[in-house]
Amino acid sequence: MKNIVIDIHAHFTPKLVFERFDAHAAQFPSVKFLRDDKGVRMQFPGGEVTRPVSPKLSDLAERLAWMDKNGIDHQLLSGWLDSFGYELPAQEGLAWSRFLNDCLWDQVRGEPRFTPLATVPLQDGKLAAEVLAETLERGFAGAMIGTLPKGQGGNLDDPSLDPFWEAASRLGAAIYLHPMFLCGEPRLADYDLVNAIGRLADTSIAVSRLLFSGHLLKFPGMKLVLSHGGAAVPAALGRLSRNHQISQGKYADPRKGFEAMYFDSCVFDTDTLEYLARKAGPERVMIGSDMPFPIGDPAPTRILEGAYFTEAQKKGILGGNAQTVFRVRQDCWCPR
Repeated sequence: MKNIVIDIHAHFTPKLVFERFDAHAAQFPSVKFLRDDKGVRMQFPGGEVTRPVSPKLSDLAERLAWMDKNGIDHQLLSGWLDSFGYELPAQEGLAWSRFLNDCLWDQVRGEPRFTPLATVPLQDGKLAAEVLAETLERGFAGAMIGTLPKGQGGNLDDPSLDPFWEAASRLGAAIYLHPMFLCGEPRLADYDLVNAIGRLADTSIAVSRLLFSGHLLKFPGMKLVLSHGGAAVPAALGRLSRNHQISQGKYADPRKGFEAMYFDSCVFDTDTLEYLARKAGPERVMIGSDMPFPIGDPAPTRILEGAYFTEAQKKGILGGNAQTVFRVRQDCWCPR
């Protein structure tokens, strides 16, 4: 195991997506690209036009400079959730996921400071399993999935997704769960509450369903990683457990499922990180920045300063744990 610092939570949109789109557009005719003075935006069936793709999502030079400034040796690169296209018909979704993965792989395969995380067509459990297997074989570190497998809704515990979870368990895959938009809640319209709290609520709901459905017990081989420190789940675990106690055996024990989860460190407060580590164990926590978004952590390793962790635990959180959870590329290196 290498003594390196790994940022597990970073988003990236390869420039190759824009450069190759027109040549591949016939494979996914329901995907619309809008290019105007606002930048590049996308639209998927039944959904609104996405936000413009931030230039920071595609700038590798700026990303490497930021990593050097913050002492980050290696980064796991995930796609941008707005672009995952879960609203697409299944076969178009398959082609779109493969297109995104090909662009990501080709963009960073020559740069040993990055390992990509795959996108899968989560709208179809069997196709998602197929893409997961082929990307792991190719050299991806795992996969990032969103909380809403139909794009505008759906549940991760839907039986139709069992082939995906079965494949993840059989392959020992790291599956990074990331929130999407929490739909249909008008109270989030002000104060940028979609980012501040809406996404945390989205994650908390999706994960609670997986805990009560027993997915982490039925599919024990997978490694489910939660973004943003697990949102409200660690603090709500006692309440979830009480709900299980009064359910008269109708639901799985959430504490047992919680014991199988992993978490990023993107919580901003040292005492919150310490609380998370006490609940989950420091060996299940990893550094994550959520870059390049403004709400991400601009200095993700600083949260460990003054924390109670031992030096061995800090090394694990900074990079050792990630190397046991994700399939980090073998030639990963750092300049220091």
